[in-house]
Amino acid sequence: QPQYVESGGGLVQPGGSLNLSCAVTRFTPNLYVLGWFRQVPGKEREGVSCIGRTGSNTNYADSVKGRFTISRDDSKKMVYLQLTSLRPEDTAVYYCAGSRSLLSGCDLADSWYEDWGQGTQVTVAA
Repeated sequence: QPQYVESGGGLVQPGGSLNLSCAVTRFTPNLYVLGWFRQVPGKEREGVSCIGRTGSNTNYADSVKGRFTISRDDSKKMVYLQLTSLRPEDTAVYYCAGSRSLLSGCDLADSWYEDWGQGTQVTVAA
């Protein structure tokens, strides 16, 4: 099964930017929808963004639309999340995940995703 390793998290001031990366191994790219999720302690995991198998379909949570951009590079087996105009409420652990069961498009419901990374912490604070 695929393995996902996130990187790029850190501490950033409000209004700043971060670029998250996720390296995927044991992976046949065109078989997987890829997504980014986030979780704050004590709260449910939230779907942030996803990208379809071909990269032509993307979806974003309303809270991040216009600020975050997802992309994938299947030749490198990487998925990225560019975070801009960061707000304190974006503080969370960010996870990447893959879904083989989604057959078209993409979906932000985490129940579709079978395999998950360990997460990378993003903290937005002055």
